[in-house]
Amino acid sequence: MKRMQWMVLLALVLAMPVVAQAEQVAQARSPDGRIVVELDLNGEGRLAYRVSRDGKPVVADSRLGFIFRNGRQLLRNLALDGQATRSADTTWEQPWGERRFVRDRYNELRATFVEKDHDHRRFDVVFRVFDDGVGFRYDVPAQPALRTAEIVQELTEFAVARPATAWWIPALEWNREEYLYHRTPLAEVGVAQTPITLRTDDGLHLSIHEAALVDYAGMNLMRGDSGALRAMLTPGSPTPVVRTTPFATPWRTIVIADKAGGLVESNLILNLNEPNALGDVSWFKPAKYVGVWWSLHLDQETWATGPRHGATTANTRRYIDFAAANGFRGVLVEGWNPGWDGDWFANGWGFDFRKPTPDYDLAGLSAYARSKGVHLIGHHETGCAVSHYERQMDQAFALSARLGIDAIKTGYVCDAGQIERQDVAGGPVLREWHEGQWMSNHHLRVVKDAARHHVAINAHEPIKDTGLRRTYPNWISREGARGMEFNAWGQPPNPPEHEVTLVFTRLLAGPMDYTPGVLSLTGKGGQEIGSTLARQLALYVGIYSPIQMAADLPEHYAAHPDAFQFIKDVAVDWDESYVLAGEVGEYVAIARKARGAGEWFLGAMNDRHPRTLSLALDFLAPGQRYRAEVYRDGEGADWRGDARFRFVREQKTVVRGDVLSLWLAGGGGAAVRFVPVGG
Repeated sequence: MKRMQWMVLLALVLAMPVVAQAEQVAQARSPDGRIVVELDLNGEGRLAYRVSRDGKPVVADSRLGFIFRNGRQLLRNLALDGQATRSADTTWEQPWGERRFVRDRYNELRATFVEKDHDHRRFDVVFRVFDDGVGFRYDVPAQPALRTAEIVQELTEFAVARPATAWWIPALEWNREEYLYHRTPLAEVGVAQTPITLRTDDGLHLSIHEAALVDYAGMNLMRGDSGALRAMLTPGSPTPVVRTTPFATPWRTIVIADKAGGLVESNLILNLNEPNALGDVSWFKPAKYVGVWWSLHLDQETWATGPRHGATTANTRRYIDFAAANGFRGVLVEGWNPGWDGDWFANGWGFDFRKPTPDYDLAGLSAYARSKGVHLIGHHETGCAVSHYERQMDQAFALSARLGIDAIKTGYVCDAGQIERQDVAGGPVLREWHEGQWMSNHHLRVVKDAARHHVAINAHEPIKDTGLRRTYPNWISREGARGMEFNAWGQPPNPPEHEVTLVFTRLLAGPMDYTPGVLSLTGKGGQEIGSTLARQLALYVGIYSPIQMAADLPEHYAAHPDAFQFIKDVAVDWDESYVLAGEVGEYVAIARKARGAGEWFLGAMNDRHPRTLSLALDFLAPGQRYRAEVYRDGEGADWRGDARFRFVREQKTVVRGDVLSLWLAGGGGAAVRFVPVGG
């Protein structure tokens, strides 16, 4: 080659951008070998991970690191300083839950990285690889160069490697988590809350979320310039997260499944939480409850005192009698305490959780309920005056314990970003977010203090569920999504797709107090609920919670005795749970075995398009005959108009291996109780 040609070629090479070549420095595999996690360092010393399954990429190169308010960012000039691996395969028992025994089987990689220059700061990245997904977190040791970390953002990415459809709700909007789910291409996701559910174009299902959210800000997701989803921490005062080393972040989780039902059946989130820290929690009893609630949303009664006050002694006795007559353990009463009069939404500082209103005999009603085998369920609505609540809560829990009130529904009704924090009485009031670090710590203060008094907590307008019910089993349920009350007054009310989306999105985080069973199918001012009668029954199996409300008015249940029978019979605590069929936002069928009993229950729910499901009854015990009590949509049923009430209750005998064919109306459903029979 002539000299001039060499010079031109050299000039071209020198003009090319320098590509920082990546070097794989660590690897971990799932126990079955199908999922592989690889860690790379590129030429700039930037750390990335990637995930593959069956040799195909699931998550492409995704960056890891931190941006600090009180120091340089931690993401370049890193070197591997050691690694260790271990494996675990144990089984643990849930005191209550979707299943009694949970297998915890994974391979773990702990890789230590250190900066090659400046302060030589160091941190570990810990990956646990399960057969159904991956969890990873940062573990930052104590070190002179990083005593306190003021974390502005994690540089954690999730670069999903395949085109996908996403189901998601927006983050950092005024109505917290109470939105209908968007279904969009992954490329059109805005700032999203987790869990976010994805289905790749070739049919793989993913859920991205977090586990063990302790003393940290909740993680949201936003698309970066590269198109990858990037962690975006919920804001806080003065910065999203302030931690003193040593500390570990929550686990970032990716659940992977061939079918949508595999996401629901995964135990990965629970397994990444610490074991039960409370010991014996047998004082909490999974149960169904009724209460002074739906009438308030219908505007027939009020939270405030006055001529339409719902929380009166006489009205509560009526609900206690109804609960006792129908086998319900709990009676929730909202509006029982001072503070509801006036504009409580704007000023929660008037609430008192230690005494009732004059027309509510709290002690007498507690004794009356106890004489009937019923327990009152407390209600602590804070109006977001959270520091005001914390100053009273120990006395309030002690009062509840003395009166036999062993479960309390808490509430945090205000616009997002308007939590009121006052560190010193009489001092300035700061504003926090529902899912910020301060509220993460608040909820644990509540749960721990309640546990000392043997009180369980059902949080509404909560921080997201990240599996902490394993560590604190008195954290029994929460809201955290658009619930049944939107069917009373929401514009629009929940469409048929909503609940069959929740199963594969919000419910992946943990139990939801959806408050089902509105058999009147009618909200405030005659607003139609987009559901058939049978679908309301299916919700008790499809949407999991260890406490389930029979939310409608007693007189409405009297008008539908056939359907009401299933609500009386259905269990709330389970030995096993299986998804028999389902697609995100379209339909789902779930079977659950009652805890400590031979009965099974099945719930099937549908979107607005009629369909027939053929369900194999392979979950039933071999050699055993069952009476299948079927509650289903009647001919011509539909989610609109009078057709909502077309309903059939029938029986048939079935055995393992049979196939049950169920026609589901648009917006419809079916519920089945399988009772073992002899002969």
